[in-house]
Amino acid sequence: MTIKSLQAIQKPPIIHKMSQHKTLPKSTDLFRNTLFAILLVFASCSGKKDKTTLLETDFCSDIHRNDSISLSKELADIADLMKTKTGVYVLEDGGGAMVARAWLTEYAEETIDIQYFIFSTDNVGLIACDYLVRAADRGVKVRLLVDDIMVDAEIQDILMLDSHENITIKVYNPGVNLGKNIWGKIKKFTTDFRSANQRMHNKTFIVDGKVVITGGRNIADEYFDYDHEYNFRDRDVLLLGKETKKVNTSFTKFWDSELSVFAADLVTELPEGTTAENRFDRLHEYACDPDNFWPQVRAKIKNLPSAFPRIKNSKELVWVDEVAFVSDEPGKNDGNSGLGGGGISTSALIRLVKNAKSSLDIQSPYLITSELSRELFRNAVQRGVKIRILTNSLASTDNLEAFAGYQSDREELLKTGVRIFEFRPDAAERMKIMTGELQKSLDYKPIFGLHAKTMVVDGTITVIGTFNLDPRSANLNTECVTLIHSEQVARNVLKGIEEEYKPENAWETTLEWNPDSEVSKTKRIKTWTRKVLPKDIL
Repeated sequence: MTIKSLQAIQKPPIIHKMSQHKTLPKSTDLFRNTLFAILLVFASCSGKKDKTTLLETDFCSDIHRNDSISLSKELADIADLMKTKTGVYVLEDGGGAMVARAWLTEYAEETIDIQYFIFSTDNVGLIACDYLVRAADRGVKVRLLVDDIMVDAEIQDILMLDSHENITIKVYNPGVNLGKNIWGKIKKFTTDFRSANQRMHNKTFIVDGKVVITGGRNIADEYFDYDHEYNFRDRDVLLLGKETKKVNTSFTKFWDSELSVFAADLVTELPEGTTAENRFDRLHEYACDPDNFWPQVRAKIKNLPSAFPRIKNSKELVWVDEVAFVSDEPGKNDGNSGLGGGGISTSALIRLVKNAKSSLDIQSPYLITSELSRELFRNAVQRGVKIRILTNSLASTDNLEAFAGYQSDREELLKTGVRIFEFRPDAAERMKIMTGELQKSLDYKPIFGLHAKTMVVDGTITVIGTFNLDPRSANLNTECVTLIHSEQVARNVLKGIEEEYKPENAWETTLEWNPDSEVSKTKRIKTWTRKVLPKDIL
């Protein structure tokens, strides 16, 4: 989207009345093509506003903040507990995960620090944008760190957002996208292939240095149950207290890394119009138009003031003595092993598998194994560990390249003794976990795919993070995971995982049978053609 297109932005069809079903999923976790365009709308409220056309719309009046509420007030009665323990609240459903982020943004007082891999210009994204800029308008300092490879916007659009006095943007490992033409991109991949493939996959959302959300979700409709075509079963964790300090430290390392470059430093001069007085007017008008949002989203936002108190007083908020946030360092590893090399998060997960005594329950949307990982599972099975893995089926996956890599070694993985379950695109549980009201309003049911990255070890340790079981997460992308030593948390998470193993939610794949035939011959052929790609970068 260019400056010219920002000035000429047109209102799309009313979104909550759309009913046309498209069969293809619109995103992949690795190479989604719409990351940064969403950031343009973060600035939608930062220019001068026409009080008649903007501030008096029904939607904007619904989402005014309650000035008697603040994050520090809500945390006051648990401040002592936060010094010695970590509060853990697992965000299972997309609607709850969205509202938690919205509440924290609305009532932040000092800072919001964000790392995300994907942002998208859709309904959920527009709401997130509007909230972040209003926070910046009232003085909250917002720092946003994004990975260069997923930015599909002109540099002037990014600089337009960066021009807000309280918003600062950095780009991780630039050189493959922003400010580069096609020849520059080709040159980067051909002359420095490893570096071009090293991406930041961390996802952290930190408010006032006190509350953290981290896990699998990116910012787009399909991660929060509001997409018309394809939605993800995902999982985040909200952290309060002691271990949030380590998340802050990790963010600071990435922010201060030489790999993270100020967006403004990617150009020699600011493009024309970047700081124009009225540059955000049309975007703000779009973000405040109630016709552009599901009624269910607006209802959740209207009830926002009570969202965080409900979490704080919930029996699902568990105070845990031992929680460990583990993150790779910027750059992942020294590169001496080529496309290999591992990382801190990889080593932490390997230790957990090696030390497992009775059971491993794993969820990973992409499952591309190596001889090393298969040997780890084989050894665990031989010492009596029962291993079950839930991944996407060909019918539910959003990434044919990754599925092709899994498909090639599926038989070898089964021979290690693990049980494999493949998620159904019509999983029955979607009506329980997802926003049921939205789904009932459609005359069809969107595809449901797995995106949660979770492991439960021996029913006592729960891992929630960004790590996919594939070589890219193991060796190239920086990742982060949270290790929670709590039987109660493990029991709660396992309750959902056990449901997902059931026949109405997943197919069990064996050496004799797999569900690949559930899709068309055309899709099977497309998957086969992807097998020419090297597994190290899938």
